Amino acid sequence: MLRNHLKIAWRNLMKYKFISFINLFGLTVGLTCCLLILIYILNELSYDKYNKNADQVYRVTRTFYNGNGDATLNLSAVAPPFGYYFPTDFPEIKKMTRLLNTGNTSLRYKDKLINEHDVYFADENLFDVFTVNVLKGNPKTALNDPFSVMLTEETAKKYFGDEDPINKVIRANNQFDVKVTGIYKAFPSNAHIHPNILVSFNTLKDSSVYGEEGLRTNWGNNSFFTYLLLPKNYNIESMKARFPAFLDKHMANDYGGMQPSKLTKLDLQKLTDIHLYSHTDDEAEPNGDIKRVYIFSAIALFILLIACINYMNLSTARSALRAKEIGIRKVVGARKKELIAQFLSESVLITWSAIIIAFVLLYVTLPWLNKISAQTLSINILMKWKVLVPLFLSPFIIGIISGIYPALFMSSFQPVKTLKGLFKTGGSNISFRKVLVVTQFAISIILIIATMVVFQQMRYVQKASLGYDKEHILTLPYYSQLNDQYESFRTSLMQNSNIKDVGCSSRIPTGRLLDDMGASAPGSDSMVPVKAEIRFVAADYDFIPTYGIHMVAGRNFSRDYGTDTSNFVLNEAAIKAIGWKSSQEAVGKNFKYGSISGHVIGVMKDFHFESLHQEIKPLILIMPGQFLYTNISIKISSQNISSALATIKDTWQKYLPQFPYQYTFLDENFSKLYESEQRQQTIFSVFACIAIFIACLGLFGLSAFAISQRVKEIGVRKVLGADVTTIVALLSKDFLQLVIMAAIIACPVAWYAMHSWLQDFAYRINIKWWVFLLAALAALLIALLTVSFQAIKAALANPAKSLRTE
Repeated sequence: MLRNHLKIAWRNLMKYKFISFINLFGLTVGLTCCLLILIYILNELSYDKYNKNADQVYRVTRTFYNGNGDATLNLSAVAPPFGYYFPTDFPEIKKMTRLLNTGNTSLRYKDKLINEHDVYFADENLFDVFTVNVLKGNPKTALNDPFSVMLTEETAKKYFGDEDPINKVIRANNQFDVKVTGIYKAFPSNAHIHPNILVSFNTLKDSSVYGEEGLRTNWGNNSFFTYLLLPKNYNIESMKARFPAFLDKHMANDYGGMQPSKLTKLDLQKLTDIHLYSHTDDEAEPNGDIKRVYIFSAIALFILLIACINYMNLSTARSALRAKEIGIRKVVGARKKELIAQFLSESVLITWSAIIIAFVLLYVTLPWLNKISAQTLSINILMKWKVLVPLFLSPFIIGIISGIYPALFMSSFQPVKTLKGLFKTGGSNISFRKVLVVTQFAISIILIIATMVVFQQMRYVQKASLGYDKEHILTLPYYSQLNDQYESFRTSLMQNSNIKDVGCSSRIPTGRLLDDMGASAPGSDSMVPVKAEIRFVAADYDFIPTYGIHMVAGRNFSRDYGTDTSNFVLNEAAIKAIGWKSSQEAVGKNFKYGSISGHVIGVMKDFHFESLHQEIKPLILIMPGQFLYTNISIKISSQNISSALATIKDTWQKYLPQFPYQYTFLDENFSKLYESEQRQQTIFSVFACIAIFIACLGLFGLSAFAISQRVKEIGVRKVLGADVTTIVALLSKDFLQLVIMAAIIACPVAWYAMHSWLQDFAYRINIKWWVFLLAALAALLIALLTVSFQAIKAALANPAKSLRTE
């Protein structure tokens, strides 16, 4: 029976080649898109699950609160003393490991001098908590000794080539030597952190590096990623409940007698949740977002739904062609369930063919997805039984979903009417078909609107006034070896007329503002703590002119005033947060920040130090000395960039020959802030085009069939004097009405979806009314072109021929 169904199905597909092709092509494109998105989603959901103990590992996070109880800072790393006290206060912890990113680290081996970014201090417990494939060395002892280091295969190859790296010595920051004790395979791409170099954590205990006392008492340096391996099925809520008492016990002195648990909080974050659910202020690497997974899942379902709707529409549309076949089958004894099985076998056969072709197209299109998503996605992620079984079943499910309505509809034909030619494809099926067409175009219009809104927001963030000049600013790392000779270094640079300014700072715009030391402002009788969080940046005399930041009151730091090292420059947001009435009033006020007491000497106009995702924060510039500087910013002329770069390189090699010369332009950093949104815009655009293409493909087939049924009517109208324009308008009207109805439904849905998406930006566009009108007109024009092609063809046909043809 099955063989007979498949044979008849094949004959019918070959008989109606045009409609069969449209169904097959639409489903193939839809399934290819679904498979691409499926690979992306499975990869996003797989992060950190490769670890053997993934379900038992948690990361410790820390949140800070102001005097009003509002969260002001959420960190994924904590201070080193937490790791010191955790094992004794929480004996249920099986293992604990800590990682500390060293920032820019200069490594030298013989004549190779390279600036590394993914260098981490790590302890010997790392291999008990994370699953790491150690290729050389003993994982139990490789990180025990101070000044030992482990490298990934690629890093070892970079420094040592074909030499055996074990026991080789590398010079770090021209400060100390480390000996290679092991080689490990790089963390997989679906890990939330990728350390390429692991330095023994015990190295930090050396007083020349960090100091054991600092590891035990420095509660302010929240830079240590701390992971806990807990017992299986452990109730983490019981540990969380004991955190406040733990904080009050160990941190009372650090908070000057105040209750620490009221101002800071610890939390536990499941390892496998970090990539999609963690959005703290200091992630080790940029994370994904579960909302993005939901969005792309919806897009995949939308595109597949449009392809399925095509099948339903075209199958019911051609029902008149098969009416007599169905009537004869019923007369000779075919039961309704046998007819349903026949029609479903046709849809399943088309779906199977589509998914086979889709897998072939997947190999071709996957490199494109990797390029725009900046990931290394592989088809191998589909090669698991948990994925392959549903994929194997999907042609049956999709085939049944797309074919069930046509099967039920056609199997219900009455044989007497069909054999007498009294059957008409009117009634409820037409109404349902219209609903399907409206659904198709509503989805397409939603995607068009989404693409336009994302494009406008990205254009807004690129063109928005940031309050500083990001163009032609080059940034370099600042090394402490430059402290004693910085003025000479700066003077050498400024001798080139193409270099306009040189400034130093602890952070640069496009970074995050995370540092706060607590502020006090004048009260009625004495200095009163400011409840608002005011973040600080350590900056020198030239930071403000280098970035072209506008002063609204007072002045910038000046070399002419020796006391400026204990004075302050605030932004307008800080003035408001403190409660002062105006910027002019603030100038000259006594102020205390951390342990520094001085005066407010100037007020900067607010500027976007961080991305437009964040609101402008209260900010203070301080000059506590060079020990806090980490960045050099150089403003160069646009006239002769090559000359400026040559001077900077020569000067660097003169003053800092022991460190690699490596620069970045600030506008490159700015672009990186919105990389994920830019990729989202590209993907939206591509899939919106695919969705509307598939919808138009179905509309093309549907209009072709509908017009073929009205050939005699068109011929009669032409004989009676109707011109081409009138006939085209008549044939197109019904379809265009459906598109207008789809636009009416799509606009409020799209507005709600994109309004929610824009909430991720503190500074965003307002969605304009014309966006909806333009999207609707675009869909209308595309539909008109699709239908008009068939309509014009029919209108130009010879009426005599159409009236003669039976």
